[in-house]
Amino acid sequence: MTRGTSLPLRRNRRASGRHEQISGRRSGSQGVGHFAARSATVGWPTAGTVAGLAQKPGVVLLYPGAGASRDQTTLVTIDAAVTALKGWSGVRADFPYRKEGRRSPDRPPVLMNAIREELVAIGTRKRVVVGGRSMGGRICSMVAAGADDLEPPKQVAGVVTVAYPLHPPGRPDRLRVEHMPGVTVPWLFVQGTRDPFGTPDELTEWTKTVTGPVTHHWIENRGHDLKGSDIEVSRVITDWLGQLR
Repeated sequence: MTRGTSLPLRRNRRASGRHEQISGRRSGSQGVGHFAARSATVGWPTAGTVAGLAQKPGVVLLYPGAGASRDQTTLVTIDAAVTALKGWSGVRADFPYRKEGRRSPDRPPVLMNAIREELVAIGTRKRVVVGGRSMGGRICSMVAAGADDLEPPKQVAGVVTVAYPLHPPGRPDRLRVEHMPGVTVPWLFVQGTRDPFGTPDELTEWTKTVTGPVTHHWIENRGHDLKGSDIEVSRVITDWLGQLR
């Protein structure tokens, strides 16, 4: 089940969770029934990659969490849903450490540089929403904020984070929020109400510091893995993309 509050965007009535949209401090389809057909293309060399981009103006660039790859099921399902939309394509990418067969992530500057390189490959003529699951989404939001001391990429039109890791479990003193005020584009958070990486109250409080418009979608009784919620997550994201200006 999902709950929500809305301001600029219309309320999502199909998903089971609650859905909230709040304005930032500075204001700046085809349905899910096509998922299965799109997911079947994962084995193709270009599926969900820059090389396989369709001639569409919008791209959703997705990165996995620290222990997963670009073929993590949530990302595959989101990619399928996004690519079924008119005007949007999905790209799923791995960080360099995963491509090299290493388990431990590199430091944030290396990860942010990898995202910037992928954005260069996509090109400036595309409108790009960056994001992903857990660490992947967080690092994308840092790029959107210019946390690497570079200008935020001009083609980034929004951020989507699924299971944002606000802090390590049991360590609410170790917050990952310093960059949040630097995000000026719309930002969608999809989060379980039982996520040990950040409670709804904690996330709601800290996302008030985001400069751009913020939308929260809470998935009831789900933890950090959002188990069994891939279709709902994808519906929420595609609905949000449809309202993105």
